[in-house]
Amino acid sequence: MIKSFSLFSALFLIFTTASYSQADRKLIREGNREYGKEKFSESEISYRKALDKNKESSVAVFNTGDALYRQKKYEDAGKQFMENHNMSEDKEKKSASLYNLANSLLMANKLEESIEAYKGSLKLDPDNMETKYNLAYAQDLLKQQEEQQQQQQQQKDQDKDKQDQKQDNKEQQQDQNKDQNQDQQQQQQSISKEDAERLLNALANDEKSVQEKVKLAKAQKARVRVIRNW
Repeated sequence: MIKSFSLFSALFLIFTTASYSQADRKLIREGNREYGKEKFSESEISYRKALDKNKESSVAVFNTGDALYRQKKYEDAGKQFMENHNMSEDKEKKSASLYNLANSLLMANKLEESIEAYKGSLKLDPDNMETKYNLAYAQDLLKQQEEQQQQQQQQKDQDKDKQDQKQDNKEQQQDQNKDQNQDQQQQQQSISKEDAERLLNALANDEKSVQEKVKLAKAQKARVRVIRNW
């Protein structure tokens, strides 16, 4: 679990004691009270009103990002923290902005970007244990994600190999069926030739038999005539 709330609270104590114009001071304090009551949407409105009074207020920019983060609007929160980082000259504040930016990126599942932001924060504040903890956490998440993606890719490749093998087996079976059909056709053609020869022989035998019958009939007729002539 990422650690963020304790740092946010500490930063509020730091920033709200900073000097800023009387016009936006009241709105920022009002936003802080709303934030403390977990009325994050209302606190965001107050901080944005403070920005309308003083666009150079890095405190209002940072706290707006904080309120957005609490509303799980991580992309918008990250933009505020990045803007605060660019506005600030103080190393501690710049480190805090990068830390919260990294948290926002982490919650948006942009792990590689969050890791870089944590590293940037640590360069400005090397002894911050919470940053070190969250950096290690993000790195572990990235490792798990990469391993999971690798496993998914391996499973995908295995499924593809199985599908290819299944297709090969299907094609082989089709080829075998084709060869069997050709053999059957050849056998049928061979049988047909044998049947044709038998049919021709039968016809020849029938014709021979008919001729013999005709000859016999003629012979019998001739004998009848001989008898009659006698």
